[in-house]
Amino acid sequence: MARLTVADLEARAPAEAQVSDQPKIKVGMSTCGMAAGAEPVFVALEAELRRRSVEWRVARTGCAGMCSMEPLVEVTLPGQPAVMFGDVTPEFARHLAAACAAGKPLPVEKRVPGIADLARIAGEPVATEGGPRQYRIVMRNCGVIDPEEIDEYLDRGGYKALARVLSTMTPEQVIEELKVSGLRGRGGAGFPAWLKWSLTRESAGEEHLIVCNGDEGDPGAYMDRSVLEGDPHAVLEGMIIGGYVIGAKSGFFYIRAEYPLAIQRIEKALRQARASGLLGNNILGTDFSFNVEIRLGAGAFVCGEETALIASVEGKRGTPSPRPPYPSVKGLWGQPTMINNVESLANLTQIVLRGGEWFSGIGMGKSTGTKVFAVTGKVKHAGLVEIPMGMTLREVVEGICGGSASGSPIKAVQTGGPSGGLIPARELDTPITYEHLQKLGSYMGSGGMIVMDETDDLVELSRFYLGFCVDESCGKCAPCRIGGTQMLRLLDRIAAGKGNEGDIATIRRLAHAMQKASLCGLGQGAPNPVLSALRYFEPEFRGRLTSSGN
Repeated sequence: MARLTVADLEARAPAEAQVSDQPKIKVGMSTCGMAAGAEPVFVALEAELRRRSVEWRVARTGCAGMCSMEPLVEVTLPGQPAVMFGDVTPEFARHLAAACAAGKPLPVEKRVPGIADLARIAGEPVATEGGPRQYRIVMRNCGVIDPEEIDEYLDRGGYKALARVLSTMTPEQVIEELKVSGLRGRGGAGFPAWLKWSLTRESAGEEHLIVCNGDEGDPGAYMDRSVLEGDPHAVLEGMIIGGYVIGAKSGFFYIRAEYPLAIQRIEKALRQARASGLLGNNILGTDFSFNVEIRLGAGAFVCGEETALIASVEGKRGTPSPRPPYPSVKGLWGQPTMINNVESLANLTQIVLRGGEWFSGIGMGKSTGTKVFAVTGKVKHAGLVEIPMGMTLREVVEGICGGSASGSPIKAVQTGGPSGGLIPARELDTPITYEHLQKLGSYMGSGGMIVMDETDDLVELSRFYLGFCVDESCGKCAPCRIGGTQMLRLLDRIAAGKGNEGDIATIRRLAHAMQKASLCGLGQGAPNPVLSALRYFEPEFRGRLTSSGN
């Protein structure tokens, strides 16, 4: 593969200008698609075309977000709009390939109406069957390109942001665009991205380092995994730009080992980028050199916290450290280190190409841009959605995801995972912003959103989340180690019908102590689901109490 230059990227024609006289057939081959049976569908399509002596390529692609409809197959005939089919079986795949090869009309059954064009839109509003809008910025290429083919990423404008930064922008100018954009860290804390970049750049050290945090561990969350699987080069490009801005020569992908497909595709993206002159020495023929390595996380939830992640990358036990100093001042091996979430980095190229003002025009107030959510639980259309900040919970749950799957009324929505909170159905008209969710006692988190209906027991759900945090606690600090265990013991007693009035008061006292005194976000956030459940659904807890207690 020839090494690219800035001029090569500037001269490259966009995908829309490249006309093909062959049908395009794509199969969703992300983890959700593979789990639903995409591999046999892919094999059936290829075999049927081969049997008919038709040399058309069947391409792999990432997750388009419609996970409940997997396996997904998209067919684009020359001169015609794309048609997407859901719940595809190998038998139907053979029927579909036969129709394409014979030039017959595509089947009507199994078509997915009104949403086949979602993944083609980058930053433009798209209605879902006449309902609420989705914006595709982070997921602009997911479900569109073959994530294992760098040329398809380049055809979609890939690495043009890097070329612009290296040829026409200073690090300070990039930081200014980030500041104008209002982008906040998408890992959960919502810290201003420009400020983290600026602080790291200004910190003194022998070298500066950058880390992509791909260690999402929230139950029901898989946004980062899907982006790494579906558009690995977008995250890598954002990381290289970050390296240039802060003066780094090295970077690390920290990805949990339970994501083998994401790891495989990132590894391939790194090889392709090096061969193309986009990574390594003298990137795009400039004086800038930058390299990236991969480190695997062993699945510890606490390693999503920055200082615990740093310890893990260094080969130590993954436990958090007191802050300050913050990683931007003293991180990996004592050097200034910038740690960014997958989604944060995936936004960066579009901010560079379209400008910070464009990005800040999407969203609400201080919550700008879009957010990707993994919507699971009791909804008809579970999957990934990317929405403008400020859309209401109701628009997501009922509008985009179809409402209750069981027919039973929706009872609550859990956002933010084990550190988030339960939001009752009466608050579904709340806008999704950092500030609005915090007022309800919840949290944006990395983007998990679990929907519950009236059949769900929120006492048991509180026990589950607290039990998860107790299991995942590193045990380093007493407020988390002891407080979480004692809270769980009291919840167990209430759930068994053996609790008393004093137990609820004690739970609240323990929770507040954990929030104030725990060393890291795991301990500080662990009580949130319990406190929010008590705030909105306390009668369910009191209904389990005995009159005398034990």
